[in-house]
This record gives sequence, C-alpha cells and structure tokens, in this order.
Amino acid sequence: MTHLAHPPARRADDRHLFERYRLDGDTAARDALVERYLALAHHLARRYRNADGHADDLAQVASLGLLNAIDRFDPGRGTAFSTFAVPTILGEIKRYFRDKGWAVRVPRALQELALHVERASEELEAELGRLPSALQLAQRLGVSVEDVLEARIAGGAHYGVSLDRPSGDDDEHRTLGEGLGVTDAGFSRAEDEITFECLVAGLAERQRTVLQLRFGEDLTQAQIARRVGLSQMHVSRILRQAVEELRAGLER
Repeated sequence: MTHLAHPPARRADDRHLFERYRLDGDTAARDALVERYLALAHHLARRYRNADGHADDLAQVASLGLLNAIDRFDPGRGTAFSTFAVPTILGEIKRYFRDKGWAVRVPRALQELALHVERASEELEAELGRLPSALQLAQRLGVSVEDVLEARIAGGAHYGVSLDRPSGDDDEHRTLGEGLGVTDAGFSRAEDEITFECLVAGLAERQRTVLQLRFGEDLTQAQIARRVGLSQMHVSRILRQAVEELRAGLER
C-alpha cells in the first residue's frame, strides 16, 4: 500500500511534529499532522462505502480514528505513523459498522458475518467476473449456505432508506414514502361503527330496541308497533327522537 512508504525526510518531519505535540502540547503540530494524513483517512473510508453507504458518516468516523491514532502514537518506537494509523482508523470504521451503522438492531455475530459476506462477495466477483453463488461464499468463508443466506438477509438491515427519497417512477416529484401507504376505507368505517355503538349505548333501552327492529331487522313501523305493543305514531316518535340524539352526538 503506497500510504505506508514514506521517504526518510518525511518520517523525520513527522517525528518532529509528534515530539512538539507530545512534549510541548503544541496543537499547531497536531493540526499539521491531521492535515497531512487526512487524505489517508478518507481513502480508507472510501474502501467501505457503497451505493447506499453513509459517505459523510464514514469520513467523520475515519477522521476520528486519525485523531485517536495521533494521540496514541509513540514516535519512540521507530515505526512509521502510517503503519500505526491504518489499523487504528480501520478499527474505528469497523466499530461504526458493527455498532451504529445498522438501521435495525441485529445480533453482533450476525452483523460481523454479514460484513464478511459482503467483503467476500466483492472479492469473488472480481475473481470470477460475476456475482458468486451462496455456495461459493460459504466455501470461501468456511460457513454453511444457510449462514450465508441469513447474513444476506441481515445485511438488508444495514442501511436505511429515507422515505423522502424519489420513488423512481414517472412522477419525479413523488417520494418513496408517498407510494408505500394507501388509504384504507375500512379504518374509517371501523371508527364510524365504534362511534355509532357508543352513541347507541347512551340511548334509552326502548329507543335501542326500536332502532334495532327498524334498521337491524328491517321491520316497518307498523310491524314494530305490533312487536312492542305500541301505536305506530308512538314508534315513529321514538325513532325520530333516537335519530336526533344520534345526530347531535355525532356533531359534538
């Protein structure tokens, strides 16, 4: 990797900056080191980015890893800073994917397997010139085909998709969220039925009986009058009063 090889003059300059920062607390030296190696951090972040990835988040995580590497590096050990920084930055990126990069919470072991499957899939695709099968991935990773399939399903929880994202259909202004739901008239009917039942429960018993015979059993007023032993006029008055009370309840 070209980032690991630097001329002696560069390494000596790095050592001088680290000594200024560690011994004198010179923050300007720290800033100079950050500026010098920020491109390395961003390069490592791009290795883990995909079409649905979080490019900005990964760049920030890699930058944080770089700062941690600068703070922890001991120039007295005689190794190049880049040799120490690369695994430190990659460790931060992998922790981000493992702990915070999942849209849905997935068990740790399955998260790690999903990442291994993704990386192995990229490697095999480059080798074979086509997408590898689940069996080929299982053989590469030394796991079962069922494990690979489960990891692929879990991998779908890695990146969330915004509902404000364009839907991709003919309407360029339509978002993905607008196409996911439909208006179900059944909900409205259910709410109306519940409201009606509550209002009916508040009527007098005779009013409820007359309403049930008229609208539930579809009897005429004359038939209802004979059933309950009242005059047809009395039944008509009960119906009218019951309907008026129900209407008033709906308007409240």
